[in-house]
Amino acid sequence: MDYRSTGVDLDSAERTKDALKALVDSTRDAHTLSHMGLFGGLYQVPADLREPVLVSSADGVGTKLKVAFMTGRHGTVGQDLVNHCVNDILVQGARPIFFLDYLATGKLDEDVVPRVVEGMALACKANGCALLGGETAQMPDFYQAGEYDLAGFIVGVVEKAALLDGTRIEAGDRLIALPSSGLHTNGYTLARAILFERLGLGVDDALPWDPGTTVADALLAVHRSYLQPLAPLLDDGHIRGLAHITGGGIPGNLPRILPQGLGAAVDRSSWTVPALFQGLQEAGEVHREEMYRVFNMGVGMVVAVAASEAERVLALLEEAGETPWMLGQVTSGSGVVFQG
Repeated sequence: MDYRSTGVDLDSAERTKDALKALVDSTRDAHTLSHMGLFGGLYQVPADLREPVLVSSADGVGTKLKVAFMTGRHGTVGQDLVNHCVNDILVQGARPIFFLDYLATGKLDEDVVPRVVEGMALACKANGCALLGGETAQMPDFYQAGEYDLAGFIVGVVEKAALLDGTRIEAGDRLIALPSSGLHTNGYTLARAILFERLGLGVDDALPWDPGTTVADALLAVHRSYLQPLAPLLDDGHIRGLAHITGGGIPGNLPRILPQGLGAAVDRSSWTVPALFQGLQEAGEVHREEMYRVFNMGVGMVVAVAASEAERVLALLEEAGETPWMLGQVTSGSGVVFQG
């Protein structure tokens, strides 16, 4: 017997790693001290920071991967992973400096893995961070043929004085919303059940409520990063808090940034819920409260600012090419109260 006869092909793994070197190297910056192949990645903390605080996070793409398997489109899930992680540390004011990935598969596919990593490299370059390294594991007893799992680990840095920890948020502060680009990376188990089981659609079918969009295009829309439009506002001190709207929706994520004794009032009439979410709700006969707990409902990021700064921040975001709107405000109490 040998390793290959049990389902693990070391030669294929080596060829794949060689193919990834150029992608990883394309994300290097002045602080990257290592190349792919070492046991650990080396990254020098930027020297121009007075009191640097490292901020880290780990996440996955969830069952959105199932859609990638069904379509054979693997180039976007790597972008989803990086952007999700970038947003998760951005809410504490941090800029990403490096990213690590973990990709586990049953049988390593020499065509699929580079496409996944290419998406990660693309997003790392767009967000200004290095793809410092990662792990590719072959586990034929764990994963079905053609399937893989994907996780990411990010580290960012912020000046201690600029850290967003919620302490600056006060009752009366305004909440500004930035739109999502779709489901992002949450709620896919319910969305897949509605589209594929209840409606009996295939990935190449058109959405019943949007004939110009296929199921695949809607479900694989890339989870966007909010770093570029928000970085200047963080630098200028306009932002008091940020909430990334992921699993749990607005009611599950907005309270995470609010100090004890404060809640939020959210005006449902302030935006039109995108057709994708309306269609899923109607087709699945999902209660409205459940929709808001599972999905982002078109709100990808919430920005807390002083009331006196709200109009200026709205204008600055519009100048940056965003379509923000006034979502609500911070109140005394706890939790999220929906109005309208």
